[in-house]
Amino acid sequence: MLNGRACTTQAGRIESVERTRMSQASMPAETTIGYAPPRVTQFSIFLDNRVGRLFDLVRAFDGTSGCAICALSVAEASDHAVIRLITSNSKAARQILKQSNATFSERDVLVVELSRGHTISSLCLSLLGAEINIHFAYALMLRPNGTPTIALSVDDTDLAGQVLRRKEFRLFGEADISDPH
Repeated sequence: MLNGRACTTQAGRIESVERTRMSQASMPAETTIGYAPPRVTQFSIFLDNRVGRLFDLVRAFDGTSGCAICALSVAEASDHAVIRLITSNSKAARQILKQSNATFSERDVLVVELSRGHTISSLCLSLLGAEINIHFAYALMLRPNGTPTIALSVDDTDLAGQVLRRKEFRLFGEADISDPH
């Protein structure tokens, strides 16, 4: 894994899975220094606010082998909409968006599991204690382990990842949310 991104070769995938497993283990506070949490690429797509534009966007992902939409958020204004997408394969998604001539940007987000006593309020409290601002959050549709999972955009991804790991939240990378089909 380079900068939280999964490798695409089989050997790289095995290495990525092993590193992801290692990133899930509890760590003493002193070993989280320099820890880079697993990250997932979020695409923000800018669309005209017209009937059928969202359909056109999601249809571009239909039938694409190895690239499923894992999370979707829509923020609309009177003349445009911003669609936030997380997919199971950011490289393939980037190509689909380019081929569709979509206007988009990319941002790294954290994907956090909410289970075993880890609630949204405890997540917010943990980040508040470190004075980390949450820009936005939304749920994933494909959930690793069948548990509630949330995508977070924060001021400082590395620090937020360190704080959440110390509080024993489980963080996921792209390899963890990949479409099993």
